[in-house]
Amino acid sequence: MQNKGLVKFFAILFALVSIYQLSFTFVANKVKNDAKAFANGNPDKEVRYYDSIGKQDVFNLGFTKFTYDEVKDKQINKGLDLEGGINVILQISVKDVLMGLTNNSKNPAFNKSLEDATNNQRGNQSYLDAFFEAFELNKGSSKLASPDLFANRNLQGEINFNMSDDQVKKVLAKKVDESVESAFGVLRSRIDKFGVTQPNIVKLGQTGRILIELPGAKDVDRIKKLVSSKAELEFWETYKAEDFYQFLSAANEALKATVKSEVAEVVKPKDSIAALLTDKATDSAAVKKGNNPLFDKLVSQGGGPILAIVNAKDVEAIDGYLKRPEIRALVPADKSNVKFAWGKPNVVTDPKTKKDTETVELYVLKGNRDDAAPLSGGVIIDARDTFDQVGKPAVSMQMNGQGAKIWEEITGRAYTQKTFIAIALDDVVYSAPGVSTGPIAGGRSEISGTFTVTETKDLANVLRAGKLPATAEIVQSEVVGPSLGQKAIDAGTTSSVVGFLLVCLWMVFYYGRAGWYANAALLVNLLFLFGILASLGAVLTLPGIAGIVLTLGTAVDANIIIYERAKEELREGKSLAESVKSAYGWTGGMRSIIDANVTHILTGAILFIFGTGPIQGFATTLLIGIFTSLFTSIFIARIFIDKDIEANRSLMFCTNITKKWLTGFNFDFIGTRKWAYAFSSLVVVVSFVSFYFNGLDEGVDFVGGRTFQIKFEKTVDATQISDELSAEFGTAVEAKIFGDDDQLRITTKYKIKEDGVGVDQEVNQKLYESLKKHFGPDVTYEKFINTYDGKKVGVLQASKVGAAVSADIKTNSFWAVIGAMLVVGLYLVISFRKWQYSLGAIVAVLHDVIFVLGLYSLLYKYMPFHMEMDQHFIAAILTVIGYSMNDTVIVFDRVREFLAGNRKGHFGDVVNASINTTLSRTINTSFTMILVLLIMFIFGGESIRGFIFAMLVGIIIGTYSSLFIATPIVYDTMSKAEVDDIEARHFTK
Repeated sequence: MQNKGLVKFFAILFALVSIYQLSFTFVANKVKNDAKAFANGNPDKEVRYYDSIGKQDVFNLGFTKFTYDEVKDKQINKGLDLEGGINVILQISVKDVLMGLTNNSKNPAFNKSLEDATNNQRGNQSYLDAFFEAFELNKGSSKLASPDLFANRNLQGEINFNMSDDQVKKVLAKKVDESVESAFGVLRSRIDKFGVTQPNIVKLGQTGRILIELPGAKDVDRIKKLVSSKAELEFWETYKAEDFYQFLSAANEALKATVKSEVAEVVKPKDSIAALLTDKATDSAAVKKGNNPLFDKLVSQGGGPILAIVNAKDVEAIDGYLKRPEIRALVPADKSNVKFAWGKPNVVTDPKTKKDTETVELYVLKGNRDDAAPLSGGVIIDARDTFDQVGKPAVSMQMNGQGAKIWEEITGRAYTQKTFIAIALDDVVYSAPGVSTGPIAGGRSEISGTFTVTETKDLANVLRAGKLPATAEIVQSEVVGPSLGQKAIDAGTTSSVVGFLLVCLWMVFYYGRAGWYANAALLVNLLFLFGILASLGAVLTLPGIAGIVLTLGTAVDANIIIYERAKEELREGKSLAESVKSAYGWTGGMRSIIDANVTHILTGAILFIFGTGPIQGFATTLLIGIFTSLFTSIFIARIFIDKDIEANRSLMFCTNITKKWLTGFNFDFIGTRKWAYAFSSLVVVVSFVSFYFNGLDEGVDFVGGRTFQIKFEKTVDATQISDELSAEFGTAVEAKIFGDDDQLRITTKYKIKEDGVGVDQEVNQKLYESLKKHFGPDVTYEKFINTYDGKKVGVLQASKVGAAVSADIKTNSFWAVIGAMLVVGLYLVISFRKWQYSLGAIVAVLHDVIFVLGLYSLLYKYMPFHMEMDQHFIAAILTVIGYSMNDTVIVFDRVREFLAGNRKGHFGDVVNASINTTLSRTINTSFTMILVLLIMFIFGGESIRGFIFAMLVGIIIGTYSSLFIATPIVYDTMSKAEVDDIEARHFTK
């Protein structure tokens, strides 16, 4: 090997750099263990520990020192499936942005286009493009630059009346990007103050989506509220409740004609809301509940700015009543702009029954024609969590000069009229204090109410960060408990160690001393792989660990190709030095290695481009592993082999047991191709029949929905749980055993098309209420839903995929599979310069994909592990494509070599010889792959078992198709002229 010294130098340098990069991970893990020991299970103490040592030196190399903040930035970050925590993807509402830019235009074409864009948006199509498409169909005589649309004061100087629609579209695209960028800044400010150790927030391309990862975060509802809250703070003047009592009575009477009350109970006049809100002199008789649709839903009369107090479960119904046109018409004419608003829910405990009831207050605010508050939160320049005069948690705020002036005016009016000032955040009234000391100057105000200390901290945080420019809806989320993360780490570690040992043992058993050299290269490969992951700041996920374990199987592939070629040369009587030189030459093993790995790299790159989250982690480790294994297999193992040559030591690349294995094969693959075609055709037909009758088990990634992994205290009946939840949710809920008998995977599509934190909380609450009877009394809602160290029962993992995201994932997956086949097929056309090779490879790969899909369609109802079509499954399919191509290319290279050389025989003989002489390499590579996949299938954990099974089946069927489908198709599609030319050159009687 030339430049051996240079190779050694770079190998040593690379190894030292890798060790240096990995040292930060070891130090960070030590600090983490110290923090957990100090906190003793208290997450707040753990966060305080990290904060206290953030600027302290924790790593001393002698010539330089690093603080903990610097160390944690350089470590290998673990994904949520390993670390535990919460991950959400927020979709910034482009619809809100557009409405804001038009000042909420009432233009019918505009509003119809917004509605159509919402309903007709296709997978991977942006909302803005969907809106433009809809506007073209609906606009009639309207244009985007109309005064009632975008040619207004908001966009003065950027859009004028004379601009064409295409010109306006460019401006709008820019404005939407600015809004997303603004939202990104606001969210980053909120998250930075939240208090987790390694928050991560990134924009996802030009989709208008923002990914937020909070490793170690545990309070699910709190975090979702924090990140999705628009933080639209408003100050409203109020009416007095007594001004609307007559309206309530009139509304109740009007509703009797169309609404039937469900309550049937006789009560005393003093307890009746109707009695309280009507003329007591003429209504002194007992009032029978059941005849009053509105009053029967009210818990009690309010007072001041509070019109009434109602049960939380009745808010939606009452809100619907108040929005009816015929009910709205009953409002007194001088108060027609009234704005009905709901307060923050309160939990009230009945002193007799000790049962908790959640109630909500209904406020009457002084609205206006534009439905705009006289003072908004844009004037807030500072906010702090504090305590009010009676020691309750509150938030104090300071306004700028303009805000202070308006604040003084409206508090002055409230003082004079003896009314109140309602303080609302995102349309929820948090408090409505009166003004008893006259107008308030200076711009300082305070929000008080039924807050916890944590809530006031979060509220002050979002107010300081500012409001989002548009609604941010959670379209995808995942919650992973720390105990589940630790279980995944244990499973990944076990599968890695066992897989590594078995591959090493096989290489030594089959190749003898050369196998030890391959194992040394494998060790160096792992060091380089982890070093690069650390230096890139990559995130290690469970599929990423699967990618690393898979690398163990493929890392020896180049060694196998070289070793098998060297054995062939030795059998032909060449010396060890000549055999090694030939095996490492371009016409020996190098061309096959490069072709095989290029196809592999192409599919890995497509997987990285189209994948998200953990799948990108899998693609990252796979791609890095390809490059590092190429370097170590070719150069590191060669150093040891060259030492044997220099020392004149014998090296046979086999052992006494294996030296004759898979040699002298002369199977007629071409002669049996019709049987193979018949079998494969039967498989394809059966698969399509199964697709028609059974379909595929499409996971939430493809159809949207919510998934919960729930651990029970004892074994439960999955069918019973499914029935109970279906009754609670009013729609089908699927429950399957997931791993242990006391663990279920629950999937529901309940309200998946509705966005908002409230919907997520409703689903969580329904889940808890339905399942709490299966748990002990100590399992509260918080313990059931939230994650914490040592959690053993309740929700261990939860995920949500919204309808829009699932459509994008489905579209990406389709194009990823099609793109992988086309790109690799194009590469083969360029490399082999004959379309027949590309056709053979693509047909074989298509056969493999259909085979795997068909098997999943036939078996998903019966297998003890989940076999869903999701992102992990697509990753498995793409990996199968890469490895199937890998096997196929090795045979194709031998065909090309024999056709260019002096191999004698008919065309069919040459093709058969090509397959037979590469059989040892094909079987060995496939065997090591199957070996590590089996280890991952057994030890890798339940969550990736279906993913691994797809790859396992794919590798087996891919090996078959490379031998019996791909090359025979090349044989059958060669033109007669080409066959005659080959026969003339190679056939001798």
